[in-house]
Amino acid sequence: MSYPEILVQAKESILTGHAPGAEKTGPAKTGPGKTVVAVGMSGGVDSSTAAALLLSQDCEVVGLTMQLWDQRRMAQADPSAPEAVEGRCCSLNDVYDARRVAEHLDFPFYVVNYQRQFEEKVVRPFVAEYLQGRTPIPCTLCNNHVKFDQLLWTARQIGADWLATGHYARVEFDPERGRHLLRRAVDDSKDQSYFLFGLTQEQLSRTRFPLGGLRKEQVRELARAHRLPVAEKAESQEICFVPGGDYARFLESYQREQGEFPADVAGEIISTNGTRLGRHNGLYHFTVGQRKGLGIATGAPLYVIALDPAGRSVTVGSDPALHTQTCIVRDTNWIAIERPVEGLRVEAKIRHKHVPAPATLFPEGNSVRVRFDEPQRAITPGQAAVFYQDDLVIGGGWIERTIPG
Repeated sequence: MSYPEILVQAKESILTGHAPGAEKTGPAKTGPGKTVVAVGMSGGVDSSTAAALLLSQDCEVVGLTMQLWDQRRMAQADPSAPEAVEGRCCSLNDVYDARRVAEHLDFPFYVVNYQRQFEEKVVRPFVAEYLQGRTPIPCTLCNNHVKFDQLLWTARQIGADWLATGHYARVEFDPERGRHLLRRAVDDSKDQSYFLFGLTQEQLSRTRFPLGGLRKEQVRELARAHRLPVAEKAESQEICFVPGGDYARFLESYQREQGEFPADVAGEIISTNGTRLGRHNGLYHFTVGQRKGLGIATGAPLYVIALDPAGRSVTVGSDPALHTQTCIVRDTNWIAIERPVEGLRVEAKIRHKHVPAPATLFPEGNSVRVRFDEPQRAITPGQAAVFYQDDLVIGGGWIERTIPG
């Protein structure tokens, strides 16, 4: 596809934010002149290309990069801890790359410091969840409480009509529902709607995802066409505040730094029938579905089935024991609809790479009971369950527990 054709394909999702065929209205204006868009700049090819696309649509762009975490902090607390800054999002190199892109495209650029908010809303809950035997998603917490909260507030303070990011998802307004909708990206292999289930109607009304209608290879092509200095940059893989991807070591270092590391975190590893198989050095070393690193050998593959923070025990068993059909999801956020009052058919996704599976939702207060048509493997407390109908995100919440049977 040619460069002009890609621009035409992207234009609808960049500027209108409306469902196909719906009456289109412009963005909220703070005064005469161009539409002002603040772009959350991560220093990668996606957010950089989003900025270039907005400029091509005659928007006035302001780049904002979040300073979230001192990359050397845990190394100071634990000199033997790995740093492995390369490949981690929000590193100092990423800030430098974002500034280079802004200079290349000639728009204002600022670094905004949210380290306090990030630690309070993302890091500390991440630590607490792991210590309670759950497996959290820090990127979703960051989206809910920092990027589309604090950063969006800053965007509004500087007079921006919208906040745009490089996420692969789509936002549109449906006048019949009177709601802003969140849809999967056109490129299903890059879709990030799973991480965005917590966005409110107000946040969605002020958010644009310019890449939602494009495929990754088209984004790279656009980046090259605009001669962006990050056009060939590899994608970040690691969580920004976890050196080398070693969660357990980070948790230990952080707890020691805070003076909160418990004296005794060890416990027993037991089989599904209650047989004691060994000892462990803390629940945070494990997650549901884990096979490697159990520290025991029985001659047959074993997987983590459940974690019990009260008894500090890790239950292991064979693969069939990982499959459950029902779970409770708390703190649900409904995007496409008001909170349902009766059973609702959806496809539910229980982790980012999970293929959405048919299920029925049964509301229970601010929680929902999710019953899948077929048992699903490794439903993990702490992860998100996101509900879809076709490409439409109905809503989502946090997996609290599974229900046997």
